[in-house]
Amino acid sequence: MRKRSLFTVLGLMLAWILAWSPLPGTAGAEGQSGWYENEWNFVSDSMDISQGIPKDAIGVLGKIQRTGVLRVAVDPRNAAPQVFLDTSRPAEDQLAGADIQLARMIAERMGAELRLIRLDSSQLLSALTEDQCDLALSALVYTPGRALSNTLSKGYYFPKDGDTVGILIREGDEIASPEDLAGKVIIAQSNSLAETIAVRLIPDYLEFRRASSIQGVYESMVRGKADAGIVNISTAERYIRKNPRRGLKLVEGLRFSPDESYLGYRVAAKKGETQLIAFVNGVIDEAIRTGQYEAWVEEAAQRVSELGF
Repeated sequence: MRKRSLFTVLGLMLAWILAWSPLPGTAGAEGQSGWYENEWNFVSDSMDISQGIPKDAIGVLGKIQRTGVLRVAVDPRNAAPQVFLDTSRPAEDQLAGADIQLARMIAERMGAELRLIRLDSSQLLSALTEDQCDLALSALVYTPGRALSNTLSKGYYFPKDGDTVGILIREGDEIASPEDLAGKVIIAQSNSLAETIAVRLIPDYLEFRRASSIQGVYESMVRGKADAGIVNISTAERYIRKNPRRGLKLVEGLRFSPDESYLGYRVAAKKGETQLIAFVNGVIDEAIRTGQYEAWVEEAAQRVSELGF
């Protein structure tokens, strides 16, 4: 009799919990937004943004609605044509590029004032956690580490070979395969896609070092502190063209591409801000559907060329 009473009580408690649990697509009392991350830990669904921020917005999206301000952190170094400095403009208006245009579009659809915050790339994601900004937007690629630490949008731009990873060495050195890195010191930017690919594809090495920024990878290579850098090919090619006297080169014929689920540049928010990113995804859908983002990239690339980057 006592056992039956216990099961009855447990059944009533379970029914009460289920009755008050938020259903998919609704906002619950515990701050559930109704938007969720998929198996790769990024938000792939989009919110209807035609009416702006919904009245029942919560979290950071609700705060943006109340304050009327959207804060977006960017890093203009090594991210052209997505983000760069156009020094021909007034100092307060020098941040330019396709991602800056996307940030403006997000703010417009939110009905908010856009405030751009310039940070070093190593500070972008931590700034979200520390509430220094609401979004980070600077040609950020997907990595499993970033997806676990932050809430990421769907991919919005897929440059040809943009996410392809290669091996950077010094001129005069020779590497023909990943196996040749046995006994070598390798380095990659911490929490980058290059780091993820290196862990999976390089079978043996003497030491694996992590740099807080891609500049740290380049400097370690130039100073002889590492034998090989695992890098994004398109970014490294730009660096080599701009700095031909630093004596670095990419290994010919070694290119590694990630799975499709990892591709594309992403917008990042603080972990758990799935409703905010669902709104961002709605803006991304519009920018891609209308061809607007591609037009921004072409315009920005032309300007970058004119500036001699």
